[in-house]
Formats: sequence, structure tokens, C-alpha cells
Amino acid sequence: MSAQTQLMDVSSQCGIDFVHTDGSSGKHYIVESVVCGLALLDFDNDGFIDIYFLNGAPLPGTEVTEQPTHVLYRNNGDFTFTDVTVAAGLGDTGYGMGVVAGDYDQDGDWDLYVSNFGQNVLYRNNGDGTFRNVTADTMPTMSDKFGAGCSFLDIDADGDLDLYAASYVQFSYDKHITRMIGKHQFHPGPTDYPPSPDTLFLNQGDGTFVDISQQSGIAKIATTSMGVLAFDADDDGDVDIVVVNDQMPNSLLINDGHGNFSDEGVPSGLALDRTGKANGNMGIECADLDGDGLVDLFTTTYQDEMPVLYKNLDGGLFLDSTNIARIDNSLFPHVNWGCGLVDFDNDSDKDIFIACGHFMDNIQYIDDRTTVKVRNYLLQNDGKGRFANITKEAGSGLAIVESSRGAAFDDLDNDGDIDCVVVNANGAPSILRNDSPRDNNSIAIQLIGTNSNRMGIGAKVTVVTRSLSQVGHVIAGRGYQSHYGTKLHFGLGKDVPKEVQVRWSSGKTESFTVPMDSRSLVFTEGSLK
Repeated sequence: MSAQTQLMDVSSQCGIDFVHTDGSSGKHYIVESVVCGLALLDFDNDGFIDIYFLNGAPLPGTEVTEQPTHVLYRNNGDFTFTDVTVAAGLGDTGYGMGVVAGDYDQDGDWDLYVSNFGQNVLYRNNGDGTFRNVTADTMPTMSDKFGAGCSFLDIDADGDLDLYAASYVQFSYDKHITRMIGKHQFHPGPTDYPPSPDTLFLNQGDGTFVDISQQSGIAKIATTSMGVLAFDADDDGDVDIVVVNDQMPNSLLINDGHGNFSDEGVPSGLALDRTGKANGNMGIECADLDGDGLVDLFTTTYQDEMPVLYKNLDGGLFLDSTNIARIDNSLFPHVNWGCGLVDFDNDSDKDIFIACGHFMDNIQYIDDRTTVKVRNYLLQNDGKGRFANITKEAGSGLAIVESSRGAAFDDLDNDGDIDCVVVNANGAPSILRNDSPRDNNSIAIQLIGTNSNRMGIGAKVTVVTRSLSQVGHVIAGRGYQSHYGTKLHFGLGKDVPKEVQVRWSSGKTESFTVPMDSRSLVFTEGSLK
């Protein structure tokens, strides 16, 4: 990525008037400290990516004149957006944490699962631009959970999507801890409460889910879960689950091929950083960062910790290569949340976007190296998996100073490059349009499963050009408790694609020829004769 990469702040021009609230009353509840994700999806199948923002809710002691809700914006196709929340039926009033999209009923449109502090909600897409809350009819209730990241995935390769719902800690208002440092009150942390087991739901194929947390091995693993990423981490043909945890070792839940999981975080090298420390992990992303054909992992972390780049050594083994990758040490004082491994200028390597910001309104009394509102970061890949900080050169979108949380990435204007949307705590979101020079080629790949699930989630895609191969996975749920990027985007530099290889979640492998001058392609499983 050249220094000419330009992410421009167009937040005031898009018609988006959403403002996030954490619902705080000055009591410093722990829920305020871990907001929140967002989803980018084409909810109405019109070819343009829409935005679903999660919101907070009033906490005890807070009075409001109007109840805040999660908000859906329809993409008008010209980089403006229209609030369609009420018409769509998505005005959830829960305290939002995480969200994921997936076609759980195999009818060709995107459904939504919202992970709240309190009752989680499943919304079925009716196919006419509206949604219906089907939680009570489809799955056991989760009213006492502290929601976190979530993922749709096919754990048993039966062609329908199951659901992993992470939980943070066991907290209720009557368990609130008042923490004083000197004369100032601060939020309690994850170690002040017991960790909460996550939940795994099996899709029964009739539009309902059953809780299989016990028999799958998930229930016995109680952690302070934050971000979740479901992909084939050991490349053995089935989907695994990475869960990053707050001040606890990370989990790598390896699938035995039948939907039973064991935590291999420690032997895989993902549980801890290179010093043997369990970090305050927030977000999790994956991409091949060094061009060796293996998908690496990147986690964001708390202040006084570096974000961690775990290099994939193959066979389900990973190595903390943060120093080798030259991740900028100036990130160390800040809290990092949302993250994206994105080829912003289409030069065929993935760069790193990191959303930053603190939640402690009194942070200046205990640490003067950071503040509540700071800049986000953009790190340039040199093509070999080493990175340089180009934040100050990369456009007005990187000059924004807010307290950022979830970040999501997709091509919002269908011009062949990737744009960015960031949730800012207690503020308006940041909408960043990619205005980088269009000197390079790119291709977008969308999958339609037949034996596999309809949206191709869990598939591994390899794009072959004259000079290199690039690998990507179709993933539902990623980053910091967010959802984006289910249409895969590959920057190509000056090259052109020759072939696209797809390993579907059903196990079937197909190779598709790419027509000349293609910029966006749809491949259907089993269409080759």
C-alpha cells in the first residue's frame, strides 16, 4: 500500500444521524466498558451494502426522553443512506454488544442475530425489506447473558448454519462493584466477576435451534469472551472457532469434524503472547499477511499491551510475530478494539486498520499517555508481512479523534475498493470513503452454496493470477463483535485473475475460470459440469 492511500471522512455527507450511547449514569457499570459492534450486509439484496448499528440502553440511574435503539440504514447507491429501522422492524431496544448476519433458513436473504446484555435476539429476514423477531419460536432464551461476539457457522457440514454466541462475564446490577483509585471512581474489570460459558446452537434444519453446548464440549470452557472468528484454523476441512478473551488465555476450539470441540489454545500458540501473558483481548481478524498461503491471525488488546500478530506455521500452530512484523510500538499505551486486515489500495497485500479509544473517563488521573479519544491507526504492508504506520498520511478519515469501538469494512459504493465504518462510543459514527488512486485491479467473489449453506459461509477461496495466489475465507462474524466482508475482496495490483478455486464447507472443491475484465463474480456450488 502506497502512502497515497486516502480514507476520507464523509460522515457528515451520508445522511447518517445515528449517535451511540452507552446509557451511563456515572456509576461506571462494567457493561459501559465493552460496547459495541456493527454489521455491514445487503439486507434487501439490491447489490449495495447496508449498515446496522448497535446501540446501548439506559442503565440504572439514567433517565431518557426517547428510548435508544439499534438502527438500520439502507444504502441508496450514491454513498448516502436512509434510516429504515422502523419500516424494517429492527429497532431493538436491548443493550447491544455483538451482531452477526447469516441465512439460517436458507431462503436467500440475510438474517440477523443480535447479542445484547440481556436477551439476545434472532431476526428472520422476510425477504421484503422487513424482519421479524423469531427468538421465542426458534431457540432457547438467553435473557441472563452478557453478550459478546457471535458467529454463524456450519459445524457438521450438513448444509445449514449453526450459531455460536459468546458471553463475557456473569454480571447483574446487584453485583456491581464500586472501584475507587484515590478520589476517583473507575469501572471494574473482567477479573472482578466469574467468566461466563459460551453457547453453541445446532440448526435442526426446520427453522429451529437446540442448545448443544454441553455435548459439544463448549459449556465446560468458561472464559471472558470478546471477539469470535469461525474458520478452518488447521486447514483440515472443517470449521474451528477462535475466541479471544479479556485477561484470560485465548481459546482455539478445534472441531473433530462432527461438531465436538476441544480447546487447543495453549498447544497451538494462540492462548498467550510471546511473553507468556494473557492479554486483555478485544477483536480478532484473519488474513494471509505475508503471502505464504496460510491465514494469519491478528488480535487487538488493552492498554499497556501490543496488539498481537500470530503467524500461521501450518497444521494449527501459530507464532507471535508482532515484533518481526514491526507493528508500531506507539499503539502500546492505547486500548485497541475493532480491526480489519484490508487491501485498501488493491496492491495484493493486506494492511491493518485498528480502532482505538478508552472507556475510562478518569484515565488521565492514572495514565497520561492516552486519553478517551484518540486517533485510529492504519498500518501499511510492505508485501512481506512487515508494517509501517501511515496514519498521518492516509487522509481525513484517519485524522478523526474519537473513542472508537467496532469497525467494519466493505465496498459501500461498488467502485472496487474497500471503505470503512466505525462505531464511536457516545458519539456519531465515522464513515470513511476510500478515495485512493485507482491504479490497481481488484475482484470481488460472492458464493452461492447448494449442498453447502446458501451464503457459502465456511468456504475457502483461492484466487490464482499469473504471479501469485491469494487465499480468503467466507466468515460470518469477525473483528470486534461485528460482521462484514462475506463477499470476498481481492486486490490484484497490475495482475489479472486466471482461476478461482473454492473449497466449499460441504467438502466439494471446484475451480472456476475467470472471464476477462471481471471485477465482480458470483460462483454457484455444483454449477460446473
